[in-house]
This record gives sequence, structure tokens and C-alpha cells, in this order.
Amino acid sequence: MHEFGGPDVLRYEDVATPKPGPGDILVKVGAVSVNRTLDLHVRAGEYVVVPKLPHVLGVDPAGTVVEVGQGVEQPQAGNRVALQGTVRCWQCAQCLSGADAACPNSQHLGVNRWGGYAEYVVVPAQNGFVIPDGLGFAEASIIARHFPTAFNLLENKAQLKAGEWVLVMGAAGALGSCLVQLAKHIGARVIAGAGSDERVRTCLEHGAEFGVNYRQQDLAGEVRRISGGHGADVVAENIADPTLWPSAFNSLAYEGRLVTAGAHGGGMVPLDVKRLYHQRLTIMGSPGSNYRDVARALDIASRGGIKAHVGKVMPLREAAEAHRIVERNAVIGKVMLEP
Repeated sequence: MHEFGGPDVLRYEDVATPKPGPGDILVKVGAVSVNRTLDLHVRAGEYVVVPKLPHVLGVDPAGTVVEVGQGVEQPQAGNRVALQGTVRCWQCAQCLSGADAACPNSQHLGVNRWGGYAEYVVVPAQNGFVIPDGLGFAEASIIARHFPTAFNLLENKAQLKAGEWVLVMGAAGALGSCLVQLAKHIGARVIAGAGSDERVRTCLEHGAEFGVNYRQQDLAGEVRRISGGHGADVVAENIADPTLWPSAFNSLAYEGRLVTAGAHGGGMVPLDVKRLYHQRLTIMGSPGSNYRDVARALDIASRGGIKAHVGKVMPLREAAEAHRIVERNAVIGKVMLEP
């Protein structure tokens, strides 16, 4: 990118191959995903962080280590790795306490620094997690990107418990499908909210017990009917669409918890404060993930406990068209680029 704007600002061109510095690894990219917020919004100049130009997108590449910098012992050249896109400072109180998802000094591949829409990318060695046998680059990219965020939202923040009711909004999307699978893994009762009957069917195929088309049905009413009048103990609301938020919020049970890590629906929503305090509800915003959950997610996936849903794979040279496809919601599952 040499400017901000629509998909056509993405240019396929030659640049110098980066060199790993001390503590870095050079990775030959095998796959990288297309994300609505951290790719499309960044490309348009609409994200909260505006990168310096020229810029290379791509927050979650996976590939093969081809060179290591001075002092690097692991991973080694030849290892297949999934890259944690957020580069921590490892000096703040949050990092030192193990709550590194909240690092206030973090930078992000594809946002603050050049990312993975490229043949090669350089990252700190500690951002590379060895991919278990049996997982491809596309699957590993999705798992390392979204499942750790799902762990952070449902376990660390919402403290979801077995037997509780959880409503996942945007459940057919990349993060949504991960939240559905993790909630089921925890033992919760899962209601998937999606914007079409086709997407609801996909959610049910991927493990949700119940599904609601929130564009056509009374979401809060359906959640209460399904849960026997109880409501959702936890709502994972990662859309922030002002037309959808009230129904998701009203789906919460007494002392319910709403967690969110996304706002591609606009970000400005109405809030019923009276309901907030009378029902003793909690709203938590918590983007990102902890490093410890990346290896954990890859391990669970290698044993078949969770799965990545790849919607379409395209060559890197077609990145602009891939962005158009994501903008149109034309594919269920993640759109992936391969250099």
C-alpha cells in the first residue's frame, strides 16, 4: 500500500527481502488470512491505528523459518511456525504478570509493522509457535489468530462455566466459529446468532446446539425461549452494529456478562443503562490474546478438539479481489492468501 482507500490500493510488487536482526526469525510465508478489521479497515485508513506508508498488511501469517538472527535457539530454521501477530514489550506490569494480552506497549504485524502479505516476514523469535504435524499453514494461521482470542474472551474474562448458556454473535465468522467450538469444549449450552439461514445452518454443523437468524427473528425472544426463560449467561458480541446490539444485550440473563473484541458493525451503539444496573450486568472489552494460549490452541487442534474453517484460498497477487469478497460477505469461513 502506498495510499489508503479501496481494495485497488493494494499493489503486487517486488520489495527487498527483509533480514532478521538479533532475536528475530525470517519466515517464508505459507498462508495469511484476510481480516475485516485488521486488514480491510487498516487498508481504508479507518482503523484506530494508522500505519506509516508504504505498508504491508497481514496480521497472522504462518510459514517456514528460513533464517534466524543472532541469539535465537528456538524456533530453528526448517521449523513450520504460526506467528502470533502481536509483539509484546515484555517489560510492563501486564507482560510480567502473564496477562500479556493487555500489554499497553504492544505492536501488531500488518498494523504497526510490515505484515504477512508477502513472501517473507521478519518477527521476534518468541512470536513463532511450532505447528504440530497434521496441521496445514492455512489452518494453523486461523487457529493461532482466533482461538487464543476466544480463550481470552470466554475463559479469562467471562469465566464461562460448563452448563451455562452462551450466545455467540456473528457465529459463522472466523472468531465466531472459534467461540462456538470453545464454548462447546468448555461444556456450555451454545446458541449461535448469524445473519442468514445459510450461516445459521453452518453454525449448527460446526457444533452449536441452537441457531437464530438475528436479521429475521426476535433474537432476545428466541434466546429466552430456547433457554427456558433464563437468557444467556454470556454473550460474545463482536459486531457492535447499532441495529443488533440492543437485542444481544437484552438476551443477557440476570448477572450476565457480555464480552466483545470487535466493532466492524460501526462501534457506536445504544446502551440501556437502567437494564445494565437493575439486572447487574457486566460489559467487558478485551481484544487480543495471551501467548500461552497460542501453543495450547495449536495442541488442542492437533488432537482434533477444535478445527479451523477455511472458506476460500487465493494467491497473494489476488489480494485486492480477496478484500472485495470479504467486504461482500461472499464466503462463509476464512479467506486465505498464499504467496
